[in-house]
Amino acid sequence: MKIRKLSVKSVNMESATQAFLEVQDIKEGILLLKNNTLRGIMMVSSINFALKSEEEQTATIYAFQSFLNSLDFFCQIVVQSRNINITPYLDGLKDLEEKQTNALLREQTASYREFIKGMVVGDTVMTKNFYIVIPYNLMEALGVKGVGKTLFSGGQANSQAMKDEDFQKCKTQLWQRMEYAAMGLRRCGLEAIPLTTPELIELFWSIHHPDQAEVGYYPEILPELLK
Repeated sequence: MKIRKLSVKSVNMESATQAFLEVQDIKEGILLLKNNTLRGIMMVSSINFALKSEEEQTATIYAFQSFLNSLDFFCQIVVQSRNINITPYLDGLKDLEEKQTNALLREQTASYREFIKGMVVGDTVMTKNFYIVIPYNLMEALGVKGVGKTLFSGGQANSQAMKDEDFQKCKTQLWQRMEYAAMGLRRCGLEAIPLTTPELIELFWSIHHPDQAEVGYYPEILPELLK
């Protein structure tokens, strides 16, 4: 089964759904909210905490506590859970089954494929993705305190578009915050990678189209949106 591509002609689509979103634009790997505040999103790796020794668990907890206490800005930690997408894997098993010349191996492959398919249908296999959202406000660059505490706390929309020079200034400060957060998480044994513009588009598309995303349907990102 091939992955279906859905064309995305613009990040700023004027639709009924978009009217309820705080996101005004996505460019250069940065979310620009409607009130001209910025958000950077990093995907964070995970560790198997339960398999660590008691000493290692304690060290990890203290490292994470130290990381949180060192922050002088708000951030949001998001955990996304959904059914694991194994459609390409099942398709591969189907092709392998059809190519088997041995009847017994073909039967075993078919049985295994049905077993895996049944596990997913029963909602027993889930995948979790971890993200950390870092904010930055133009007012902070001007020395004014007070910034949104969550991803969608954009406040009232600002009809005046942010100037490019202001965006670049905020972007530089935001990237410094993201690098600082990534270093702090690395001390906890975690890796944090900033999402690019196409990855951000896919993330928000999958949030609002969970059923399609879980079976491998993702939007086709046009070249002009990759900048």
